[in-house]
Amino acid sequence: MRCYKLSARTIKGTNGKTMSQDNVSALDIARSLPGVLRRLPSITRGLYYYSLKNEKRELTLGTLIENNARSFGNRPAILFEDRTITWGELNSWANRIARYLQEQGLTKGDAIAVFLENRPELLAVVAGAAKLGVACAMLNTSQKGKVLEHSINLIEPKMTIVGEELVEAFDGIKAELKTDHPQPFQFLADTNTLNAFGDAPSGYANMAEQVSTFNSDSPVVNTPPKMGDNAIYLFTSGTTGLPKAAPGSHRKFIKAYGGFGLMSLAMEPEDVLYCTLPLYHGTALLVCWGSVLAGGSAIALRRKFSASAFWDDVRRYHATTFGYVGELCRYLLNQPPGEQDRNHSLTKMIGNGLRPSIWKEFKERFGIETVAELYASSEGNIGFSNFFNMDNTVGFSTAPYKLVKFHEGTRDPVRNEKGLMQEVAKGAPGLLIGEITKKWSFEGYTQKEATEKSILRNAFKKGDAWFNTGDVLKEIGCGHLQFVDRMGDTFRWKGENVSTTEVENIIDGSGMAEEAIVYGVEIPGTNGKAGMVTLVPQSNGRAFDINRLFRYLQDNLPAYAVPVFVRVTRAIEKTGTFKYRKVDIQKLGYSLRDDEEVYAWLTGSDEYTLLTPKLVSEIDSASVRF
Repeated sequence: MRCYKLSARTIKGTNGKTMSQDNVSALDIARSLPGVLRRLPSITRGLYYYSLKNEKRELTLGTLIENNARSFGNRPAILFEDRTITWGELNSWANRIARYLQEQGLTKGDAIAVFLENRPELLAVVAGAAKLGVACAMLNTSQKGKVLEHSINLIEPKMTIVGEELVEAFDGIKAELKTDHPQPFQFLADTNTLNAFGDAPSGYANMAEQVSTFNSDSPVVNTPPKMGDNAIYLFTSGTTGLPKAAPGSHRKFIKAYGGFGLMSLAMEPEDVLYCTLPLYHGTALLVCWGSVLAGGSAIALRRKFSASAFWDDVRRYHATTFGYVGELCRYLLNQPPGEQDRNHSLTKMIGNGLRPSIWKEFKERFGIETVAELYASSEGNIGFSNFFNMDNTVGFSTAPYKLVKFHEGTRDPVRNEKGLMQEVAKGAPGLLIGEITKKWSFEGYTQKEATEKSILRNAFKKGDAWFNTGDVLKEIGCGHLQFVDRMGDTFRWKGENVSTTEVENIIDGSGMAEEAIVYGVEIPGTNGKAGMVTLVPQSNGRAFDINRLFRYLQDNLPAYAVPVFVRVTRAIEKTGTFKYRKVDIQKLGYSLRDDEEVYAWLTGSDEYTLLTPKLVSEIDSASVRF
């Protein structure tokens, strides 16, 4: 690991204030070594699992759970509301689910879709399917309408398992799905389904009731799953169009088990990881649950994040760790300070997106010792981890990568006259690309054309291949990177990736706009970028009704993807080749101009509000919360 000195300078934050650039020096690394040495036994074990290369080895998510059932059978594995499920009980439950799926004709290589909110049933289903080599497509519970239909049909699952809490959304698209199984739609009541089965709606099989009739012995499998086999599908907005499905092998669980659970967090059976992140996300399912698996620890689940209930839950479950995204931490900081801020057992946290502007404040206010910040993507071949517990960094990576020059406002790298890419100067922001090799393979998406679009070929020499993350980072010393921005046709809001093309397609379907261009804009005092659309109303003689559009968007998009701002204009400027000047439009943000109207979806409102100079000023000063 090479360290170098970066010149001290200041940079502008999103709120216009200046802040110092963070550096990592050899002295910082040396100061962290005592903590590293204390974790040495766990690190040694973690390296073993993280470095495993044999794709045909019978080490899978299912075998990890079986190992924990043998070693920690009576210890809690899942905590949820007033329920406690031990490792032994989870393994038995998973075995019954596996036997039921077997009886339904499912075998290794098949897929099922899982449409459940955060609750123990979700983990039990994933574990049971894993024992057969059946992959679970983890559907985004915020999706509905055409987006949900598209996601399911991408996978063509044998079955879809639907929680009672989501039946209404699922019923809206059920008739449009491709099915070839006698019982394609499985129902799980919104209750403790180990004790109560509920009544399944018409057209659904009562899964819990049928699962209860099977014994809890391990299923007999003729062709057991291997480490390289597919375990899950995670859906990502990607860079264009509707969601893409990214396959995730059992190897990803093993890497999370070793890299995050053992090397970064040194999880033990006494640890409890509190998780409010949705389990359809890789940060929750792979990183958080993978870390829990490594320690024989417990995962404490909550359906959805609540800032007001967060610390009460932490105390209730005696949590020592929690999974985060940056937005979650900002919400907690926005709560009024109180005497109970340090009255808890949390000492460590793992996740991504914690901004440097609040990093130290969060640690100091709540007494957090370890921030295991990471950088990764569901489909990518490269990840970073803050192994040395440095401030304001995603850490370092052992994978081969480069930071390269890129065209502003896009995710496209700059190529020189020879067609080759160029690395940025030390300390400068650059587009992160990860080299695709046999060891660092790119699993990509289920759609071959989408996978190919994410690969950069002949970047530095003929025949090489690199994964384009679409993200801009910078090196801050000793191989440590800091996240800067997400580029191209996606942006991140409320902890979710939003595809601009997906939202544009939905708006096109409204019949209310002749043209629409969607992008992300920064709002002072927030993380990520809020969605904004500039549109030209349909010239059909009808007056443009902004709130009819709002209701349409709410019916067809997850809440986080509904544009926060709408600019209504007469024309959208284009280049000579009829391309939108997206960078110029994005720079305008929500500022006001003559002959245009700008609307905002304000917190607590069920309609768009017309912006005034006074309201814009309040938003700019972070007086308005989003």
